[in-house]
Amino acid sequence: STLPKWEVLERLNAHNIPCGPILSTKEIIEDASLVANDMVVEVPHPQRGSFTTVGSPLKLSDSPVHITSSPLLGEHNEEVFVGELGLDGEELAVLRTGGVI
Repeated sequence: STLPKWEVLERLNAHNIPCGPILSTKEIIEDASLVANDMVVEVPHPQRGSFTTVGSPLKLSDSPVHITSSPLLGEHNEEVFVGELGLDGEELAVLRTGGVI
């Protein structure tokens, strides 16, 4: 418990003992190998700007995963209320003016 984790890792590896360090969030974000393998990615966001987050741990050649920012509040209201629930434009307007959405 008195040694730095990297020294413990080195000593255990010298004896072929399987091990790995527990990385801090800062260490994860700054790890070049994680960035190179898209395990840490930069994501653009329309309001807060670009931010760093965890990428997908699953890497499938026929099913690539693209990490995107979360939607803005109400961004998909029209798609949901009109496209999925079948409301017409007038009903949607009533919900907006009534403060429901």
